[in-house]
Amino acid sequence: MGTTIIEYAEEYAPAVQEFNRRLLVGGAPADRVWPIPEWLPPGPDVPLYNQYYLALEGEVVRGTYALKYQDFGFYGTRRPVVFYHHPLSEGIVDKQYTSIGAAMLLGVLRANRVLFALGIGGYDWGLARMLVTLKWAHCAIPYYFRVIRPARFLRQIQALRQSRLRRLAADLAAASGLGWAGLTILHAAAGFRGLRTPADVQEVEEFDEWADAVWEESAPSFAMIAVRDARTLRALYPGSNSNFIRLRVSSGGRTLGWAVVSDSQQAAHPAYGSLRVGMILDGLAQPKDTRAVVAAATRALMERGVDLIVTNQSHASWTDGLAACGFLKGPSKYIFAASRALAALIQPFGEMVPNSHLNRGDGDYLMSYIPETR
Repeated sequence: MGTTIIEYAEEYAPAVQEFNRRLLVGGAPADRVWPIPEWLPPGPDVPLYNQYYLALEGEVVRGTYALKYQDFGFYGTRRPVVFYHHPLSEGIVDKQYTSIGAAMLLGVLRANRVLFALGIGGYDWGLARMLVTLKWAHCAIPYYFRVIRPARFLRQIQALRQSRLRRLAADLAAASGLGWAGLTILHAAAGFRGLRTPADVQEVEEFDEWADAVWEESAPSFAMIAVRDARTLRALYPGSNSNFIRLRVSSGGRTLGWAVVSDSQQAAHPAYGSLRVGMILDGLAQPKDTRAVVAAATRALMERGVDLIVTNQSHASWTDGLAACGFLKGPSKYIFAASRALAALIQPFGEMVPNSHLNRGDGDYLMSYIPETR
């Protein structure tokens, strides 16, 4: 039986739930099921939106994916770009359906040439391997972290607790104070002076005209950047969603930029355990003002009492600002992949990505902050 691609409709909700059930029974991770959120639906006069699709075999759902349509700037020139995200195939648990993922992607490519994927989960995931095979340009967006409470970090971070010997070593370092001393030295070596960069920070309910000024001043500096004017930001980070903390950063009466951060804690996160994790999801400033925005966002999260702060950022001004504020660079699984048509707009790729503005706010991770409706 052939595979048919259709746009998601409410009548298929039970079939999607059954698809998710089969994935979980087959051993798929809990975060690799399709949430069917009501996130950024199409509508009149919306600045960006998602459309959701199903791969059907008869009336049975065998695959799912979403496309986000949004304008991007390329050194001030504006054009539409499509984000391919949350592709799931029953092939991850049943080999007879391994062709579904390729069929979905090739169908999308026939209709959309200027396309990217972001997040993915690392190069060991099937989507990443497929995109590399198709010769998409790709790289990992740098990951940075700053430990605020070393003892809790050592007792909870799962990468340090994957064997009995590692757990004992981490617990000893936490109890003896050696971990605190070591991490303090590492962060100090990375830099602390950036945290003293003067700036005022104000938590705001929503983005207003001041954010338009930041966008207009900043956009021409970037080789590639998703449009981040006030209208778009209100759609992405609405005041009604308390998962997002919106920060306006200013100095001497002038708005320098903004950041969107989060403060969350789970009982048993697969990577962070029960750590209270602060994340710098998104932000914007002119390159000369980025360090002040990074410092303000970091101080705001520290004052909230988080144990750890993490972020993924591509632009050199952001990675420099993070390093100046004592952040350390870690291994990244946050993959950016560009179709050939998109890569042609940001050539040479290896040099242009550090001049592009890409972070968690552009990728598939953001959906996890959207409340589900079912």
